Amino acid sequence: MGVHSKLAFCDVLSSRTPADGVLIKLPPHRGNVTLTFDLHNRHTYSEEQVKAGRAYAHYTATIGVLEMDNTLVKRAVIDSEFRTAADLLDRIAGPGPGGLKAVAPTGTEHISVVIPKEEDEVSLLGEKLIVVDRSGQPATYSSPGRPIAIVSNLQIEYVPAPATPPRPAVPPAKKK
Repeated sequence: MGVHSKLAFCDVLSSRTPADGVLIKLPPHRGNVTLTFDLHNRHTYSEEQVKAGRAYAHYTATIGVLEMDNTLVKRAVIDSEFRTAADLLDRIAGPGPGGLKAVAPTGTEHISVVIPKEEDEVSLLGEKLIVVDRSGQPATYSSPGRPIAIVSNLQIEYVPAPATPPRPAVPPAKKK
């Protein structure tokens, strides 16, 4: 939970299996569904590095929105840099110093995806993360289970499916 924004943040892990991702169950609907969310890079914050002027990271995270049969619906990318605490979107409440987690979202890319009408669930799955630090050397991460990015503000827009009419009451059978 974001300390200032009160947004719920969720890590997106890398994997090749949709069941390992952030699962989004869609309510009964008619027609396509539009899924929107904010995609953020995931920064490990260090107050000491910021004070020393050594805090720099350039992040490029790529995730996929997949159908449960592993069909890619859309790929999404967030590209951002971190230099100071002002580059953080928010801090996340947790067990760290001052009641804050070291991990914090940075950068925001608003994503909109049209989900085909026949789908009733999709998965947000991390593909890869490229980090360039002060040395200028890029490092690429994609091992299964690794946090790749953070999402927030997930919303769906849809037309509800028609209500199922109640079954007519069956009169009790007459006794003979």
